Amino acid sequence: MIKTFRNKALAELFASGKSAKIAASMHKRIVVRLDALDSVTSPEEMDRPGYNFHPLRGKPKRYSVPVNGPWCITFEFGGTDAHRVDFEQYR
Repeated sequence: MIKTFRNKALAELFASGKSAKIAASMHKRIVVRLDALDSVTSPEEMDRPGYNFHPLRGKPKRYSVPVNGPWCITFEFGGTDAHRVDFEQYR
């Protein structure tokens, strides 16, 4: 389950299905990935076909699921919940 967001626009998109601060062309792909993240109980469950899930280096341990080009959903996992879910450009 998603517990916290770092990105307010991403939280808004997850809650309402809309956000003016994120390109509308990416909304569907983002919502599908957030719904999947909300249903998993371990980060490895996000390793689904087409998601290109991978861990990131550093501490705290973070994970990434690309959305479109350089844009990715990144998150930390604690217990059975996702924390500090973010939408960032890092490639």
